[in-house]
Amino acid sequence: MTDVSATSQISTTRAIQHLAERWIQDGMAADGAAGSAGGSRGRWWRRARTVPTAGFVCSPAGLWLALAAVAAGARGATAAELRALLGTADREAAPAVTEVARELAATGALGVATRVWSRVPVLRAYQEALPDVRFDPMDPAATDAWVHEVTGGLIERLPLEITDETLLALVNVLALKARWEKPFEGWRTRDLPFTDAAGTVHSVPTMSKEVPVADAWTAGGAYVVELRCAQEPGGAPGARVRLVLGEPGAGPERVLPVGWAPRIAGTAPAADRVTVALPRLALRTRVAVTEQLPALGVRQATCGDADFSGLSPERLLVSEVIQEAVLKIAEEGVEAAAVTVVAAPGSAAPRPQRVHHIAFDRPFGIVVLAGSDDVPLFTAWQADAPADPDA
Repeated sequence: MTDVSATSQISTTRAIQHLAERWIQDGMAADGAAGSAGGSRGRWWRRARTVPTAGFVCSPAGLWLALAAVAAGARGATAAELRALLGTADREAAPAVTEVARELAATGALGVATRVWSRVPVLRAYQEALPDVRFDPMDPAATDAWVHEVTGGLIERLPLEITDETLLALVNVLALKARWEKPFEGWRTRDLPFTDAAGTVHSVPTMSKEVPVADAWTAGGAYVVELRCAQEPGGAPGARVRLVLGEPGAGPERVLPVGWAPRIAGTAPAADRVTVALPRLALRTRVAVTEQLPALGVRQATCGDADFSGLSPERLLVSEVIQEAVLKIAEEGVEAAAVTVVAAPGSAAPRPQRVHHIAFDRPFGIVVLAGSDDVPLFTAWQADAPADPDA
Protein backbone atom coordinates (compact mmCIF):
# COMPACT_ATOMS: atom_id res chain seq x y z
CA MET A 1 0.00 0.00 0.00
CA THR A 2 1.13 3.67 0.08
CA ASP A 3 4.54 4.21 1.70
CA VAL A 4 5.14 0.50 2.18
CA SER A 5 7.00 -2.03 0.09
CA ALA A 6 5.41 -3.78 -2.87
CA THR A 7 5.73 -7.02 -0.92
CA SER A 8 3.69 -5.57 1.97
CA GLN A 9 1.04 -4.31 -0.45
CA ILE A 10 0.67 -7.73 -2.04
CA SER A 11 0.60 -9.37 1.39
CA THR A 12 -2.19 -7.11 2.67
CA THR A 13 -4.25 -7.48 -0.50
CA ARG A 14 -3.94 -11.24 -0.28
CA ALA A 15 -4.88 -11.16 3.40
CA ILE A 16 -8.15 -9.40 2.60
CA GLN A 17 -8.80 -11.74 -0.32
CA HIS A 18 -8.09 -14.68 1.99
CA LEU A 19 -10.57 -13.36 4.53
CA ALA A 20 -13.17 -12.96 1.77
CA GLU A 21 -12.70 -16.56 0.65
CA ARG A 22 -12.82 -17.94 4.19
CA TRP A 23 -15.90 -15.86 4.99
CA ILE A 24 -17.83 -17.03 1.93
CA GLN A 25 -16.75 -20.66 2.10
CA ASP A 26 -16.26 -21.51 5.78
CA GLY A 27 -18.98 -19.19 7.03
CA MET A 28 -21.48 -20.95 4.80
CA ALA A 29 -20.24 -24.38 5.81
CA ALA A 30 -20.58 -23.48 9.49
CA ASP A 31 -24.21 -22.49 9.06
CA GLY A 32 -24.72 -25.56 6.93
CA ALA A 33 -24.09 -27.73 9.99
CA ALA A 34 -27.35 -26.38 11.38
CA GLY A 35 -29.06 -26.40 8.00
CA SER A 36 -31.38 -28.84 6.33
CA ALA A 37 -31.48 -32.50 7.25
CA GLY A 38 -30.53 -33.27 3.69
CA GLY A 39 -27.00 -32.12 4.43
CA SER A 40 -26.84 -29.40 1.75
CA ARG A 41 -24.47 -26.53 2.45
CA GLY A 42 -26.15 -23.80 4.44
CA ARG A 43 -26.17 -20.23 3.21
CA TRP A 44 -25.57 -17.72 5.97
CA TRP A 45 -27.07 -14.85 3.98
CA ARG A 46 -30.45 -16.62 3.96
CA ARG A 47 -30.66 -16.43 7.75
CA ALA A 48 -29.05 -13.01 8.11
CA ARG A 49 -30.76 -11.05 5.35
CA THR A 50 -33.02 -8.09 6.05
CA VAL A 51 -34.67 -8.02 2.62
CA PRO A 52 -36.57 -10.82 0.84
CA THR A 53 -33.74 -12.17 -1.30
CA ALA A 54 -31.53 -15.23 -1.31
CA GLY A 55 -28.64 -13.07 -2.45
CA PHE A 56 -26.30 -11.09 -0.23
CA VAL A 57 -23.84 -8.22 -0.13
CA CYS A 58 -20.92 -7.91 2.26
CA SER A 59 -17.67 -6.00 2.64
CA PRO A 60 -14.52 -8.11 3.16
CA ALA A 61 -12.42 -4.94 3.34
CA GLY A 62 -14.72 -3.45 5.98
CA LEU A 63 -14.62 -6.60 8.09
CA TRP A 64 -10.82 -6.79 7.79
CA LEU A 65 -10.37 -3.17 8.85
CA ALA A 66 -12.65 -3.57 11.89
CA LEU A 67 -11.17 -6.87 13.08
CA ALA A 68 -7.59 -5.77 12.41
CA ALA A 69 -8.12 -2.57 14.42
CA VAL A 70 -9.32 -4.68 17.35
CA ALA A 71 -6.48 -7.15 16.77
CA ALA A 72 -4.03 -4.28 17.28
CA GLY A 73 -4.92 -4.49 20.97
CA ALA A 74 -4.75 -8.29 21.17
CA ARG A 75 -1.91 -10.13 22.81
CA GLY A 76 -0.78 -13.73 23.29
CA ALA A 77 -2.99 -16.55 22.02
CA THR A 78 -5.76 -14.10 21.15
CA ALA A 79 -3.43 -12.25 18.81
CA ALA A 80 -2.16 -15.51 17.30
CA GLU A 81 -5.59 -16.70 16.17
CA LEU A 82 -6.51 -13.28 14.79
CA ARG A 83 -3.20 -13.13 12.91
CA ALA A 84 -3.96 -16.48 11.31
CA LEU A 85 -7.18 -15.06 9.89
CA LEU A 86 -6.14 -11.47 9.15
CA GLY A 87 -2.44 -11.75 8.41
CA THR A 88 -1.65 -9.28 11.20
CA ALA A 89 -2.29 -8.67 14.91
CA ASP A 90 -0.68 -7.26 18.05
CA ARG A 91 1.51 -4.17 17.64
CA GLU A 92 2.13 -4.57 13.89
CA ALA A 93 -1.61 -4.44 13.13
CA ALA A 94 -2.14 -0.74 13.83
CA PRO A 95 0.28 0.53 11.12
CA ALA A 96 -1.24 -1.96 8.67
CA VAL A 97 -4.77 -0.73 9.42
CA THR A 98 -3.70 2.89 8.93
CA GLU A 99 -1.94 2.20 5.63
CA VAL A 100 -4.77 0.08 4.21
CA ALA A 101 -7.44 2.62 5.17
CA ARG A 102 -5.47 5.48 3.61
CA GLU A 103 -4.79 3.53 0.43
CA LEU A 104 -8.43 2.52 0.02
CA ALA A 105 -9.52 6.11 0.65
CA ALA A 106 -7.48 7.07 -2.43
CA THR A 107 -10.15 5.33 -4.53
CA GLY A 108 -12.40 7.98 -6.05
CA ALA A 109 -15.77 8.56 -4.33
CA LEU A 110 -14.96 6.07 -1.55
CA GLY A 111 -15.17 7.15 2.07
CA VAL A 112 -13.35 5.17 4.78
CA ALA A 113 -13.72 5.92 8.49
CA THR A 114 -13.32 4.18 11.85
CA ARG A 115 -14.42 5.35 15.31
CA VAL A 116 -14.40 3.88 18.77
CA TRP A 117 -17.01 4.59 21.44
CA SER A 118 -16.13 3.37 24.93
CA ARG A 119 -17.25 3.28 28.54
CA VAL A 120 -13.88 1.94 29.69
CA PRO A 121 -10.40 3.49 29.51
CA VAL A 122 -8.58 3.01 26.20
CA LEU A 123 -4.80 2.92 26.49
CA ARG A 124 -3.03 6.00 25.14
CA ALA A 125 -0.53 3.81 23.26
CA TYR A 126 -3.41 2.11 21.40
CA GLN A 127 -4.97 5.46 20.48
CA GLU A 128 -1.65 6.90 19.30
CA ALA A 129 -0.99 3.80 17.17
CA LEU A 130 -4.23 4.49 15.24
CA PRO A 131 -3.93 8.21 14.39
CA ASP A 132 -6.86 8.21 11.94
CA VAL A 133 -9.30 6.65 14.40
CA ARG A 134 -11.41 8.92 16.58
CA PHE A 135 -12.15 7.89 20.19
CA ASP A 136 -15.27 9.10 22.04
CA PRO A 137 -17.27 8.33 25.18
CA MET A 138 -20.15 5.92 24.58
CA ASP A 139 -23.15 7.71 23.05
CA PRO A 140 -25.65 5.50 21.16
CA ALA A 141 -27.50 8.45 19.60
CA ALA A 142 -24.26 9.97 18.31
CA THR A 143 -23.22 6.60 16.91
CA ASP A 144 -26.45 6.24 14.92
CA ALA A 145 -26.23 9.82 13.65
CA TRP A 146 -22.63 9.28 12.51
CA VAL A 147 -23.50 6.07 10.64
CA HIS A 148 -26.38 7.82 8.85
CA GLU A 149 -24.17 10.77 7.92
CA VAL A 150 -21.11 8.93 6.62
CA THR A 151 -23.15 6.42 4.59
CA GLY A 152 -25.22 9.18 3.01
CA GLY A 153 -28.36 7.66 4.49
CA LEU A 154 -27.84 4.26 2.83
CA ILE A 155 -27.64 2.77 6.33
CA GLU A 156 -29.85 4.52 8.85
CA ARG A 157 -28.24 3.46 12.11
CA LEU A 158 -25.73 1.17 13.75
CA PRO A 159 -26.68 -2.47 13.02
CA LEU A 160 -26.32 -3.29 16.70
CA GLU A 161 -28.23 -2.08 19.74
CA ILE A 162 -25.84 -0.54 22.25
CA THR A 163 -26.93 -1.43 25.77
CA ASP A 164 -25.62 -0.55 29.22
CA GLU A 165 -23.55 -3.76 29.03
CA THR A 166 -21.72 -2.62 25.89
CA LEU A 167 -18.36 -1.42 27.16
CA LEU A 168 -16.75 -0.63 23.80
CA ALA A 169 -17.83 -0.48 20.17
CA LEU A 170 -15.40 -0.15 17.28
CA VAL A 171 -17.20 0.86 14.08
CA ASN A 172 -15.81 0.88 10.54
CA VAL A 173 -17.64 2.43 7.59
CA LEU A 174 -16.98 2.12 3.86
CA ALA A 175 -19.22 4.22 1.61
CA LEU A 176 -19.10 4.51 -2.18
CA LYS A 177 -21.22 6.68 -4.47
CA ALA A 178 -19.71 6.72 -7.94
CA ARG A 179 -20.76 7.35 -11.51
CA TRP A 180 -19.89 4.97 -14.28
CA GLU A 181 -17.11 6.10 -16.60
CA LYS A 182 -19.61 5.43 -19.39
CA PRO A 183 -23.17 5.31 -18.02
CA PHE A 184 -25.85 3.01 -19.37
CA GLU A 185 -28.38 4.85 -21.53
CA GLY A 186 -31.74 4.85 -19.84
CA TRP A 187 -33.71 4.40 -23.05
CA ARG A 188 -32.09 1.00 -23.55
CA THR A 189 -33.40 -0.34 -20.24
CA ARG A 190 -36.28 -2.75 -20.74
CA ASP A 191 -37.87 -5.74 -19.03
CA LEU A 192 -36.03 -8.98 -19.76
CA PRO A 193 -36.19 -12.44 -18.16
CA PHE A 194 -34.07 -13.33 -15.13
CA THR A 195 -34.01 -16.93 -13.89
CA ASP A 196 -33.46 -17.09 -10.13
CA ALA A 197 -31.63 -19.79 -8.18
CA ALA A 198 -34.84 -21.81 -7.81
CA GLY A 199 -35.41 -21.82 -11.57
CA THR A 200 -38.28 -19.32 -11.55
CA VAL A 201 -38.28 -16.81 -14.41
CA HIS A 202 -38.99 -13.15 -13.59
CA SER A 203 -39.30 -10.11 -15.83
CA VAL A 204 -36.94 -7.42 -14.47
CA PRO A 205 -35.68 -4.01 -15.67
CA THR A 206 -32.41 -4.75 -17.46
CA MET A 207 -29.80 -2.28 -18.71
CA SER A 208 -27.64 -2.96 -21.76
CA LYS A 209 -24.64 -1.48 -23.53
CA GLU A 210 -21.49 -2.34 -25.44
CA VAL A 211 -18.25 -2.65 -23.49
CA PRO A 212 -14.64 -2.72 -24.73
CA VAL A 213 -13.50 -6.21 -25.66
CA ALA A 214 -10.54 -5.74 -23.31
CA ASP A 215 -12.95 -5.37 -20.37
CA ALA A 216 -14.42 -8.86 -20.77
CA TRP A 217 -12.74 -12.22 -20.28
CA THR A 218 -13.33 -15.79 -19.18
CA ALA A 219 -11.62 -17.41 -16.19
CA GLY A 220 -12.35 -20.45 -14.09
CA GLY A 221 -15.35 -21.32 -16.23
CA ALA A 222 -16.92 -17.89 -15.66
CA TYR A 223 -17.49 -14.77 -17.72
CA VAL A 224 -16.11 -11.57 -16.18
CA VAL A 225 -17.02 -8.04 -17.25
CA GLU A 226 -15.31 -5.04 -15.65
CA LEU A 227 -17.16 -1.72 -15.44
CA ARG A 228 -15.07 1.26 -14.37
CA CYS A 229 -16.25 4.16 -12.29
CA ALA A 230 -15.34 7.71 -13.28
CA GLN A 231 -12.09 9.22 -12.09
CA GLU A 232 -12.43 11.96 -9.48
CA PRO A 233 -11.54 15.57 -10.45
CA GLY A 234 -8.39 15.35 -8.33
CA GLY A 235 -7.18 12.35 -10.28
CA ALA A 236 -8.11 9.60 -7.80
CA PRO A 237 -8.74 6.36 -9.71
CA GLY A 238 -12.33 5.20 -9.72
CA ALA A 239 -13.50 1.89 -8.30
CA ARG A 240 -13.86 -1.09 -10.62
CA VAL A 241 -16.95 -3.29 -10.59
CA ARG A 242 -16.53 -6.83 -11.85
CA LEU A 243 -19.62 -8.80 -12.81
CA VAL A 244 -19.03 -12.55 -12.71
CA LEU A 245 -21.34 -15.04 -14.43
CA GLY A 246 -20.41 -18.58 -13.47
CA GLU A 247 -21.49 -21.86 -14.95
CA PRO A 248 -25.18 -22.71 -14.35
CA GLY A 249 -25.61 -23.99 -10.80
CA ALA A 250 -22.25 -22.66 -9.54
CA GLY A 251 -22.49 -21.04 -6.11
CA PRO A 252 -20.87 -17.86 -4.78
CA GLU A 253 -17.98 -19.76 -3.18
CA ARG A 254 -16.83 -20.72 -6.69
CA VAL A 255 -17.89 -17.63 -8.62
CA LEU A 256 -16.94 -14.64 -6.46
CA PRO A 257 -13.18 -15.36 -6.07
CA VAL A 258 -12.89 -15.11 -9.86
CA GLY A 259 -13.82 -11.44 -9.42
CA TRP A 260 -10.62 -10.58 -7.56
CA ALA A 261 -8.30 -12.97 -9.37
CA PRO A 262 -5.57 -11.27 -11.45
CA ARG A 263 -6.78 -10.03 -14.83
CA ILE A 264 -3.91 -11.84 -16.56
CA ALA A 265 -5.46 -15.17 -15.53
CA GLY A 266 -8.34 -14.61 -17.96
CA THR A 267 -8.82 -15.37 -21.64
CA ALA A 268 -10.13 -12.71 -24.01
CA PRO A 269 -13.35 -13.54 -25.89
CA ALA A 270 -13.09 -14.48 -29.57
CA ALA A 271 -15.21 -11.51 -30.63
CA ASP A 272 -14.99 -8.08 -32.21
CA ARG A 273 -17.65 -6.58 -29.96
CA VAL A 274 -18.99 -7.41 -26.51
CA THR A 275 -22.39 -6.36 -25.23
CA VAL A 276 -23.84 -6.89 -21.76
CA ALA A 277 -27.31 -7.04 -20.27
CA LEU A 278 -27.33 -6.24 -16.56
CA PRO A 279 -30.37 -5.99 -14.26
CA ARG A 280 -30.85 -2.89 -12.15
CA LEU A 281 -30.49 -4.15 -8.61
CA ALA A 282 -30.49 -3.37 -4.92
CA LEU A 283 -29.20 -5.70 -2.21
CA ARG A 284 -29.11 -5.26 1.57
CA THR A 285 -27.75 -7.77 4.11
CA ARG A 286 -27.16 -7.79 7.84
CA VAL A 287 -24.76 -10.52 8.96
CA ALA A 288 -24.10 -11.72 12.50
CA VAL A 289 -20.43 -12.47 11.92
CA THR A 290 -20.02 -13.51 15.57
CA GLU A 291 -21.73 -16.83 14.83
CA GLN A 292 -19.21 -17.53 12.05
CA LEU A 293 -16.01 -16.66 13.95
CA PRO A 294 -15.35 -20.20 15.26
CA ALA A 295 -15.47 -21.55 11.69
CA LEU A 296 -12.96 -18.85 10.75
CA GLY A 297 -10.61 -19.97 13.53
CA VAL A 298 -11.42 -17.20 16.02
CA ARG A 299 -12.43 -18.59 19.42
CA GLN A 300 -10.09 -17.14 22.02
CA ALA A 301 -11.20 -13.57 21.31
CA THR A 302 -14.82 -14.34 22.19
CA CYS A 303 -14.29 -16.18 25.47
CA GLY A 304 -13.39 -15.18 29.00
CA ASP A 305 -9.71 -15.89 28.35
CA ALA A 306 -9.49 -13.19 25.65
CA ASP A 307 -6.46 -10.96 25.96
CA PHE A 308 -6.96 -7.39 24.73
CA SER A 309 -4.53 -5.90 27.23
CA GLY A 310 -3.02 -3.77 24.48
CA LEU A 311 -6.36 -1.96 24.07
CA SER A 312 -7.63 -1.33 27.60
CA PRO A 313 -6.61 -2.05 31.20
CA GLU A 314 -10.12 -3.51 31.63
CA ARG A 315 -10.76 -7.13 30.69
CA LEU A 316 -12.56 -7.22 27.35
CA LEU A 317 -13.76 -9.85 24.93
CA VAL A 318 -15.47 -9.69 21.54
CA SER A 319 -19.16 -10.19 22.24
CA GLU A 320 -20.63 -9.28 18.85
CA VAL A 321 -19.43 -8.61 15.31
CA ILE A 322 -22.21 -7.34 13.05
CA GLN A 323 -22.05 -6.01 9.49
CA GLU A 324 -24.79 -4.35 7.47
CA ALA A 325 -24.09 -3.73 3.78
CA VAL A 326 -25.99 -2.19 0.87
CA LEU A 327 -25.34 -2.27 -2.87
CA LYS A 328 -27.31 -0.47 -5.60
CA ILE A 329 -26.55 -0.59 -9.33
CA ALA A 330 -28.40 1.56 -11.87
CA GLU A 331 -27.84 3.37 -15.17
CA GLU A 332 -25.80 6.26 -13.75
CA GLY A 333 -23.56 4.42 -11.35
CA VAL A 334 -23.09 2.37 -8.22
CA GLU A 335 -23.80 3.06 -4.54
CA ALA A 336 -22.54 0.85 -1.74
CA ALA A 337 -22.03 1.12 1.98
CA ALA A 338 -20.98 -1.19 4.78
CA VAL A 339 -21.01 -0.65 8.52
CA THR A 340 -19.04 -3.17 10.57
CA VAL A 341 -19.22 -3.01 14.36
CA VAL A 342 -17.11 -5.01 16.78
CA ALA A 343 -18.58 -4.80 20.27
CA ALA A 344 -16.87 -5.82 23.52
CA PRO A 345 -19.24 -6.90 26.50
CA GLY A 346 -9.96 1.80 -37.98
CA SER A 347 -10.31 2.79 -41.83
CA ALA A 348 -10.23 -0.70 -43.28
CA ALA A 349 -13.22 -2.00 -45.20
CA PRO A 350 -16.01 -3.23 -42.94
CA ARG A 351 -16.12 -6.95 -42.30
CA PRO A 352 -18.63 -9.17 -40.50
CA GLN A 353 -18.19 -8.67 -36.77
CA ARG A 354 -18.33 -11.31 -34.11
CA VAL A 355 -20.52 -10.03 -31.27
CA HIS A 356 -20.35 -11.70 -27.88
CA HIS A 357 -23.36 -10.90 -25.70
CA ILE A 358 -23.18 -11.62 -21.98
CA ALA A 359 -26.58 -11.56 -20.29
CA PHE A 360 -26.59 -11.57 -16.50
CA ASP A 361 -29.98 -13.25 -16.56
CA ARG A 362 -29.37 -15.87 -13.87
CA PRO A 363 -27.50 -15.86 -10.53
CA PHE A 364 -24.26 -13.91 -10.78
CA GLY A 365 -21.60 -12.34 -8.61
CA ILE A 366 -20.51 -8.74 -8.15
CA VAL A 367 -17.12 -7.64 -6.83
CA VAL A 368 -16.28 -3.97 -6.23
CA LEU A 369 -12.52 -3.47 -6.26
CA ALA A 370 -10.40 -0.58 -5.08
CA GLY A 371 -9.12 1.75 -7.76
CA SER A 372 -5.46 0.74 -7.64
CA ASP A 373 -5.41 -2.94 -6.63
CA ASP A 374 -7.59 -6.01 -6.28
CA VAL A 375 -8.83 -5.47 -2.72
CA PRO A 376 -12.50 -6.59 -2.62
CA LEU A 377 -14.31 -3.60 -1.10
CA PHE A 378 -17.71 -5.21 -1.55
CA THR A 379 -18.84 -8.62 -2.80
CA ALA A 380 -22.40 -9.60 -3.66
CA TRP A 381 -24.40 -12.53 -4.98
CA GLN A 382 -27.60 -11.86 -6.95
CA ALA A 383 -29.61 -15.09 -6.77
CA ASP A 384 -33.27 -14.07 -6.83
CA ALA A 385 -35.14 -11.54 -8.97
CA PRO A 386 -33.22 -8.24 -8.59
CA ALA A 387 -34.96 -5.54 -6.59
CA ASP A 388 -35.23 -2.14 -8.28
CA PRO A 389 -32.84 0.31 -6.53
CA ASP A 390 -35.38 3.13 -6.97
CA ALA A 391 -38.30 1.17 -5.53
